[in-house]
Order: sequence, then C-alpha cells, then structure tokens
Amino acid sequence: MEGIFHDQGRFVFRFLRRLGVPDADIDDVVQDVFVVVHRKLPQFDPQSSLRAWVYGICLRSAATYRKRRRSRQELTTGEEIDAPDESSASPIETLDAQKGREILDGILRALPDDKREIFILYVLEELSMPEVALVLGCPLQTAYSRLYAARKLVEDAIRRTRAQMGRP
Repeated sequence: MEGIFHDQGRFVFRFLRRLGVPDADIDDVVQDVFVVVHRKLPQFDPQSSLRAWVYGICLRSAATYRKRRRSRQELTTGEEIDAPDESSASPIETLDAQKGREILDGILRALPDDKREIFILYVLEELSMPEVALVLGCPLQTAYSRLYAARKLVEDAIRRTRAQMGRP
C-alpha cells in the first residue's frame, strides 16, 4: 500500500485539485482516496492499469466531495497551496509556473465535469484513451467525442485569456 501511495500520491493530489477540490480540503479527499484504495485493493485486477483504477477512485471521491460541499457553506481563506515540488526552480520560474497553474485551474473549473475529467485524464495525466474510457465507464467513441469538445473549450478559453492579457 505504501508503494501505491508513493507512486500515485502526487498524481492523486494534482488530479483532485484539477477536478476542483479546494486546497483547504485536498488533504482530506486524498486521504479518502487512499482509504478506498486500501479497502478495495484485494479486489483490484492486476491485469488492469493501477493508475486508471486509482483515477477512477479519484473521480468518484471528487464527485462525492462536490455533493457534500453543496450541502454545506464554508468560507475559505483564499490562500492557495501548491502540490509538493521536488524541483529547485528559481523564484521567477516558480512564480511563472504558479501563474500558469492558476490560469489552467481557472479554465478547468469552467469546464463541465465530463469535459474536465476527460481533458485531465488524457491530456494532463497522459492516460491512454482505452484507459480513460475505462475510468469514466463510457464507450471509447464517447470518450473521443468528449475529448474533442473539451479541447475546443480549452482552446477557446486560452484564446480569451491571451486576449485579456494582451498577447496574440
């Protein structure tokens, strides 16, 4: 189990964050994911992709979190935390990367859930389309169709953002 956490922990953290789990709650939802992984590990089929299986658990945990969150109102401090970073980037590179993540996170938050999930899984987490379809529980063609729509929405959002920033 420790090996799964070590191998998948950063991806789970980043994936949940991109699925819209706020920083104030991210540790709790990551823990929920690994509690489910631990509980269901005996049922895991070793012929399947461990990464896709864990991401499926992440999707369900994020959806459960969103449902619970709708039923309660909570004020956050607005402070952002970043995923643990093992690189030794310069302060300017760190700021640029943080600004880029903030823009990407904003674009992802604006996407419908089904488009956001597929975009994150395929484009950002680099799962294969068969793995994505398996995680999402949809036919492969449906996954491709959602990906096409998600890419269009993201490209449009990037164009709008660049225009607002005065960049071509």
